[in-house]
Amino acid sequence: MNGTVRFGVSINEDLLKKFDGVIAKKGYTNRSEAVRDLIREHLVEVEWERGDRETVGVITIVYDHDLRELTTRLTDLQHQHHPTIISTMHIHLDEHNCLEVLVARDKARKIKEVADKMIATRGVKYGRLTMATSGTDLL
Repeated sequence: MNGTVRFGVSINEDLLKKFDGVIAKKGYTNRSEAVRDLIREHLVEVEWERGDRETVGVITIVYDHDLRELTTRLTDLQHQHHPTIISTMHIHLDEHNCLEVLVARDKARKIKEVADKMIATRGVKYGRLTMATSGTDLL
């Protein structure tokens, strides 16, 4: 592992004040760690844009479990895309609505395909794919 490198950044004073306010609210103790996290976030986005590397993602869906055959369709999709779907969590939000959180691990394009199918399933009220990384290329 290489050592730490220091570098300077020129930035507008107002922009820096806004940045300092945001990172203070998030609990960062210094700008360096906040900048490192921004760089890591961008690298994860690039990893996903390439589409051909193994990544991980979290698919979140909310749906009414009373809708006819919806639960069966969602479960069938999960089984059709095994082993991409590696874990699920099911939460009863109220007497009708459920939240499912699915962890997927595969090539980015495959995870997007599975997420799109689940989110587009008739009866799903809300869906979102959160892109993550296996972390193997991040320092």
